[in-house]
Amino acid sequence: MPTNVASQFSSDIVAYIAEKTLPLTRKQLVAYQFGDPLTLPKGRGTTYTATRYLRIPLPYAPLSEGVPPVGETMTIQQVSAVAQQWGDKVTITDVAEMTIYHPLFQKATELVGLQVAETLERNTFNTLNSGTQINYVNSRGARASLVAGDVLNPFEVTRSYAMLFNLGAPRYMGDEMTDTKIEADAGGAKASSNPRQMPHYVSILHPFVAADFRQNSSVQTAWSYSDINRLYNFEAGEWNGIRFCESNMVPSWVGIAQVNGTAGTAGSLATNTYYIQVTGSDTQNQFESQIYQISASMSVTGPNGSISVTVPSTTGYTYNVYVSTSSTMVGASLGLTTAGPTTGPQQGQAVQIAAGATAIITGLGTAQQPPAAPATGVTVYPTYIIGRGAYGQVKLDDVKFTYLKEADKSDPLNQLRVVGWKCYYGTLLENQQFFMRIESTSAFSATFG
Repeated sequence: MPTNVASQFSSDIVAYIAEKTLPLTRKQLVAYQFGDPLTLPKGRGTTYTATRYLRIPLPYAPLSEGVPPVGETMTIQQVSAVAQQWGDKVTITDVAEMTIYHPLFQKATELVGLQVAETLERNTFNTLNSGTQINYVNSRGARASLVAGDVLNPFEVTRSYAMLFNLGAPRYMGDEMTDTKIEADAGGAKASSNPRQMPHYVSILHPFVAADFRQNSSVQTAWSYSDINRLYNFEAGEWNGIRFCESNMVPSWVGIAQVNGTAGTAGSLATNTYYIQVTGSDTQNQFESQIYQISASMSVTGPNGSISVTVPSTTGYTYNVYVSTSSTMVGASLGLTTAGPTTGPQQGQAVQIAAGATAIITGLGTAQQPPAAPATGVTVYPTYIIGRGAYGQVKLDDVKFTYLKEADKSDPLNQLRVVGWKCYYGTLLENQQFFMRIESTSAFSATFG
């Protein structure tokens, strides 16, 4: 007896697609908010310069009768940041919009909004990484000296707080001028009875580092009591005058074995001994997170010297190649190569090289120092401790969105829809002494199992 089975009629099945799209992973965005809002007036260029007047020395001895003091010289310091224009776009064809089930233009608008916030956050972290005040866990001398087990602990946090407080870094909810007393009145502006109003520094740390810190029983207790007094988004808790905020956008660096190159004669490098260092940038956030060790030396014969290097083939990464005549990469520059971008401000530089590609380094490009490499196989995480006034967000022009859906001379048949954004801003390090970072490893990793 014939039996009709479902597979006979598969061509008559209408595929079901859920109307609601699946959620994306969340990014904890906290770094941008702690920067002072600064405005660069239009018509005044793109460089924002801030000035501070330094204290004058205290007098060493009392005055002599009738003799005026020699006097002191006033000194100023200035710091600057250059505002840059950032932006991106998504282009959709009319055919895609008509034939795809979900509303592509609406989804593009949502994704572009996420991209804006995450770009500003990523750029802030990149600026904070140029800070000069660094503590390495367990008093290690450098990033390369950190080993497994060098995790964040209460001593390192207490040491960092003491150093910033000793330097006089202002605290959030604190005063500019020194207080001689604290008001005991519970209703006063400086009331000490409300934990939310207590002066504090803020910290931004990776979730794995926060997990390391939570292993300490006294930290667990303190954080459990501070749960009801949280002040900031994604705040984990307060410890020793510091409020800790977790963010999965905090960068990390993993050390990987060296990539070597081969000397050739296809460029314009002068005769010398050269070294290269390769770094890998993840294609989502564009952090230089894979740091390869410095290569073996290469003897290049000029004036037409070159270096051939095949970058790693790890998916999800693009690669940069740095060149130096120093075995420690002092005075490094990006290489010049046709394997990099062909347009834009980094045209011809050895950046964003496709995984597995072979790049011919023909010369020295933009002077730029690569991130320091951890020991091979070791992943290092920064924890930022920040005082008020450490950095600012310089705004020349607000974020502006563009929604193009109508025909024009460049698209007379209205075949394209474009969602785009742009803004003009930069992050200014106002005072290097007002913040620092602690570098550590972690007992935790992103691998399940």
